Amino acid sequence: MQEIKKYAQVLKISKGGITISGGEPMVQKAFAIEIFKRCKQLGLHTCIDTAGRLGDRMTDEDLSYIDLHLLDIKSGDPVIYEQVTRQPLQPTLDYARRLSDLGRPMWVRYVLVPGLTDGFDNVEKVAEFCAGLKSLERVEILRFHQMGKDKWEQLGLEYPLKDVEPPSPELTERVRGQFRSRGVTVY
Repeated sequence: MQEIKKYAQVLKISKGGITISGGEPMVQKAFAIEIFKRCKQLGLHTCIDTAGRLGDRMTDEDLSYIDLHLLDIKSGDPVIYEQVTRQPLQPTLDYARRLSDLGRPMWVRYVLVPGLTDGFDNVEKVAEFCAGLKSLERVEILRFHQMGKDKWEQLGLEYPLKDVEPPSPELTERVRGQFRSRGVTVY
């Protein structure tokens, strides 16, 4: 907190804030919530970047210390979601619905990976789900890139997406259009 306090005034003036991301920040829930509480005491905007799968660990009071939820929904198809994350999809959807019911602001982030998450029906499921979220402010389409490839190589691991190219502008626009067709603000 000493480091955050040094920058608190600049963050307030610039309309910035503190984002806790991960891995998965909810794995260290007590730590993250304590940071958020103290940031709120300093008048700072707070944000969590999460997959939401551990959202049931968060109380409504915990959620009140978070001004914005960046929620990664990596697929609308449970099989593809589990292939991508090795986790079930349902806890993420439950967390999003809970945030919506509580009126907690969120941005959904959808990683567009050609040959994996770009299927028309898969995108339709995510877009339809997002359209029903009352507190959703926007969806960000995050185009896949190869910047993480070196990390895998440094760890001596086989990178499963080594041959995947970034999505084309046409594919990206098609996916954005699927969300826009439901009245969702898309970036």
